[in-house]
Parts: sequence; structure tokens; C-alpha cells
Amino acid sequence: MKKQLLIASDHNGKKLKDIIINKFKNQFYFIDFGNYEDKEKVDYTDFAKQVAINISKNPDLYKGILICGTGAGMSIASNKYKNIRSILAHNNLTAEMSRRHNNTNVICLSSWVNTNLQNINILKIWLSSKFDAGRHVKRVDKIEKNKSKIVLVNGVFDILHTGHIDLLEHAKRLGKKLVVAINSDKSTKIIKGKKRPINSENLRKRTLLSLSIVDEVVVFNETNLSKVIRLVKPDLLVRGADYPEKIVRIRDKVPNSVKIKIIKKTKGYSTSLTIKKMLKK
Repeated sequence: MKKQLLIASDHNGKKLKDIIINKFKNQFYFIDFGNYEDKEKVDYTDFAKQVAINISKNPDLYKGILICGTGAGMSIASNKYKNIRSILAHNNLTAEMSRRHNNTNVICLSSWVNTNLQNINILKIWLSSKFDAGRHVKRVDKIEKNKSKIVLVNGVFDILHTGHIDLLEHAKRLGKKLVVAINSDKSTKIIKGKKRPINSENLRKRTLLSLSIVDEVVVFNETNLSKVIRLVKPDLLVRGADYPEKIVRIRDKVPNSVKIKIIKKTKGYSTSLTIKKMLKK
């Protein structure tokens, strides 16, 4: 199935828009929001708005292409909308790195600055480049205008370390309220072994609540998050990169209404490593 691309232009970009659609029509399905005439002058803001609004509603599904004389107006206008990361690309490097480092979902092209062939090459590079994720995830998240109301993080949080703090701080930036669900002593023994936890559920809860970034802590006995999700009603579940999103959603029975964000873990930190170091001393 062809991926969908949303495209629009003003009167200055209409010819380039038609060339792009014709060039890539076998690879992508285009949703064309106009302009459909190049003789009558129009306002680029109106066309940027149509593409931006539709991508804003489905940021994981769509990407967009906007074209005007310089591309600058389209970029400024589209970046006013939620979930939009729009890049003005006049060269190949900017197009590539905007995808790899900034996870852009809209590219703005200039019909005046570059030739049609140059714009085609820039677009090819942008479409073929992928987000590098890793350290760039936190940086991109700091850009986002919209925050989830409730963010849920879960885990044992037995001996608090730098990796835990990094995860919690990142999660807090993504929402207004951070709820941490911790495994009970009983469920911790099931998943970690008879010698765990080191600290009781009450002590772990108290420690987490002492952090200013944590708004609430709940203790759960179950092996998945289904009951916790029904209780907390989170908008977003944040997890460390132990498992991919697909497995987390199935294993923890996370409904599709709850978004999942997988965050790369801070290297060199874990409760197991901390325990090993303690036993050596």
C-alpha cells in the first residue's frame, strides 16, 4: 500500500507541485490541497493551514510538502500548529539532517531559490531519510508544544539511580501530571526473583514521592498494566527501551487510545549493577 503525502502550494509553487506529484505518483498517494491555479495570486497561509491541520491530527500517519516562492512563509505558517515540525530545505544536507536529528514531518520547498531538479533531489533525500532517535528523542520532545495531561511510567524502582531520574525527568516534560506505577513486593519477586526487592513497596513509594517531578505513585500486584491504566487513565505511557512499542502494547494490554513512547536508557545504570557493586565491597 502506498504511503500518503499531503501537498499544497501557493501560485508561485503550483508548477513545481504538479511536477512533484507526477514524479512520485508511483511511489506515493498524494492528497492535493491546491492551489490549482498559477495565474491568480493566493495567500500561502491558507494552504499551509490545510496541510498542517491534517498532519497535526495524524502525525504518525502523514508527512507533508509545502511550496511557495522562498518556502519561508510556508515554514513559518505550518510551524504554528501542534505536532508540526516543518523544515525550510534549500539544500540536501538540511533535508537529510532535519529528518535524522529533528524528525521533521513537513518539508517546505522554494520555487525561486532552486531549480525543479534540485528540489526533486532535496525531496528524494528527505523522503528516504529516517529519524535517528537515540539522544535526539529528548531534544525533539523539548520542542513539542502539546503536552499530555497524564503521563504514566511503570517499573520496580528498587534502588533509585541516575537512569531512573533521567527517565522520570523526560517523562515529566511530556505531560502535566506524572504518575509512577511500581510493582508490589509480591509482583517484584515474581519478575525479579526471591531476593528482590531490596526496598519495600512502601519505602519505594515514599522515595519517589519525595521527588518534585513525581505527582503520584500507585502500587500494583498484577503482571501487566491493564488495571493501572483503567485506574489512572493516562494519555501517554513512557517506557525505557527494553522492548519495542508493539510488544509493550500487547504484553501490558495497553489500549490504542493511550500513546506509548519508548525512551533510550541511560547507559551504565541499573539496579542489578548497583547490587553487584555493593556485594563486591
